[in-house]
Parts: sequence; C-alpha cells; structure tokens
Amino acid sequence: MYRTHTCGELRSSNIGEKVTLSGWVQTIRDKGNIAWIDLRDRYGVTQLLAEQGKVDDAIFGTIRELGREFVIQVEGEVIERYSKNPDMLTGEVEIKMEKITILNASKTPPFTIEDQTDGGEELRMQYRYLDLRRNPVKEKLKLRHKVSLETRKYLDSVDFMEVETPYLIKSTPEGARDFVVPSRMNPGEFYALPQSPQTFKQLLMVSGYDKYYQIVKCFRDEDLRADRQPEFTQIDCEMAFVEQEDVLNTFEGLIKHLFREVRGIEFDGDFPRMTYAEAMERYGSDKPDIRFGMEFVNLNAAAQGKGFNVFDAAEIVLGINAKGCSEYTRKQLDQLTDWVKRPQIGAKGLVYVKCNEDGTFKSSVDKFYSEADLKEWAELAGAEKGDLLLVLSGDLDTTRKQMNELRFAHGN
Repeated sequence: MYRTHTCGELRSSNIGEKVTLSGWVQTIRDKGNIAWIDLRDRYGVTQLLAEQGKVDDAIFGTIRELGREFVIQVEGEVIERYSKNPDMLTGEVEIKMEKITILNASKTPPFTIEDQTDGGEELRMQYRYLDLRRNPVKEKLKLRHKVSLETRKYLDSVDFMEVETPYLIKSTPEGARDFVVPSRMNPGEFYALPQSPQTFKQLLMVSGYDKYYQIVKCFRDEDLRADRQPEFTQIDCEMAFVEQEDVLNTFEGLIKHLFREVRGIEFDGDFPRMTYAEAMERYGSDKPDIRFGMEFVNLNAAAQGKGFNVFDAAEIVLGINAKGCSEYTRKQLDQLTDWVKRPQIGAKGLVYVKCNEDGTFKSSVDKFYSEADLKEWAELAGAEKGDLLLVLSGDLDTTRKQMNELRFAHGN
C-alpha cells in the first residue's frame, strides 16, 4: 500500500505511530533550516515537518525539488504539533518526516487549488481535473453522493424497487426535441435519448411493479437558459393503487429524511400546502419562494374606474408591498421601472406609491388618484408608514409572471 492512513485521519491518539501518507502538495514553507509541507488528499490535509540536523540531508534536497500539486509519499512519526491549528481536523499533530518519495511531478497549475481560487470559470472548466481538487467542488460532490445514497435508503424502506431503464429508445412525441443517436447496424435510422423514463414507468406499472424509482439521466435538446441544460438528473418515481395524499406523504417523508440524515435538520409537523390556484393568485408561480412576504394584492376594485386608462383597460391590477422602502430615490425607482421594461420581463411600466413617514402618500399616478384612494391601496396591501407599494397591470397570466419576477428580484 502507498499509505497506511489518509491525510484527514490522524489525531492526537496516533502520536508516536509510524505512518505512511500519500497525496498532493498543497503548500511548502521552507525557512532554510526547517520546512513544512501541507499534504492533501480528498479526506483532508496533514502538515509534514523536516528540521535540519534531525532528518537526512537528502530529504531537504527532495523538498527543494517539490512544487505545488506534486504527488508524494512520506514516511515518518506522528508527533504533537507545536503550534496547533483548531481549524484543521488534523491540526493537533504533524508528521516528522523520515523518508520522502516523489511519485509524480507536476507543472505549476494555471490557478491556485484553494477554496478561494484566482482562476476564472472558463479557465477552471478547461482544467476541470484541477478544479475538482478544490474543497467547494469536492463538498458538492460529497453532498450529491450523500443525497443519492439516502434517497435509495428511504425509498427502499417504503418498498420502492429501483429499476434501470434503457438509454437508447424509440423517439416518443413529447414537448422537447430529442437527442438522436445514429444506428450503425441500421443506416439511416436513429435511436433517441430519453427525455424521461415515462414509457418505461408505464410498462412497469402495468406489469405489477407498484412502486418503482430511478435516479436517472434525462436529455432534452433545447436552447440553454438559466434553469435548463441539455442533460440533468432526476429522481423518477411511479406508484400504483394510491391517491394524492399517499403520494404527498411519501415524498414529504423523503424530504424530511434527507434533511435529517444529510444536514441534521429535523422538521416538526407536516409541511404547509397550497393549491396551484392559490399559489398563482398569491405569488404568480407554482414554485413560490415563501421565505419572505410581498404577496400579490388584487387592486382591481380600488384602482379601476378612476379615469386611468392603463388600469381601466387591464384584466388585473396587482400590487406588492416592499417593506421599509419608501425612501427609494427617483433614480432607484427609475431603475426598477427600466428593469421590468426589459424584454425578459416585458412590462410597459411600473406604478409606485410611497407611504411616507408623515402619513401622506406620494405616487407616480397622483393626478388620477386622491390621497384617500392611495390610502385604500395601502390598506389592501397591508402597507404602513415607510413602505413602498409597487403596481403592475395587464392581462392576468402575463402580469402575474412579471410581478413574480419583480417580487423575487426585489425580495432577494
């Protein structure tokens, strides 16, 4: 074996032991008569020590050949560290080197292999094998592994069976375009990569496999955007002989299990639920962020019929209450207006009402609405002194989508 322990394993209980470690050189600090090396693997970092007169001179010669990311093997004794580091799991010990071997030399990396690196995204993607050595990326992969593992444990505990389904299938008429794979044995014909295992789920259900799941790759040949990419992984499940409540309870249980086992977070009681219609009415989204308020307020009754054609001709007039934002400057309000008028949002404009600290109201539509009218809007929205009311209007679906974007951007 190239090692007896990993670089994240040794503790004060190992003091006095002879060990062998292998890993990557993170940093070297050479002070002439004394040198330290931080040795890293996927499990952690251990400090190595060499002191002039206490080690063979050849060890110092080898140390001075090293560079960042060299792969080395070290043999030595675990000793108590003089200057302990409470931020490292191995921070109470270090290795007094007795032998060092270079297993593989390395060119100087194009960016530092640190949590806060100096490499931009494109450079890190070009050298992905180096980026994967960094802790933030490693921790994400560990989290993904843990979530997958605990998902399988939970679904197995409630009698789900994991069934692997084919990747090469006949094209099925679904929403997105298929990725196609040419068939060598049948020239001119193609397989498709599955957008989801829907067909196979149905086959399994009618075959009597009443609880099926798969952590599966799906492929969709669509234009890229923030929440869409060519391939993604989903937890795909199917259940037979069940009602809506059975499905909700099963997967609420999965989420509770994952948070408990992966993050150590316990949820008491049942998750809150709302219907699709309620979610759209209050937030304009079927996946609303409910960590903050700013729920939609229907202002039709209070805002229409006052001679302001923009509102009178609209199917819906919606407002949200931005708490504590009445001090927004004209420049800030103009920036908000320009933001909702971008092509990605598509609003024609934005109306605001400031709820001033002195109890008065200031609005961009003052000439159409009296103080009493604006006060009624504020009361409907639950706005108080110091708050800012933001209002959009138009057809129902479009205005809800626009207001959802504004709410999410402003709330975060």
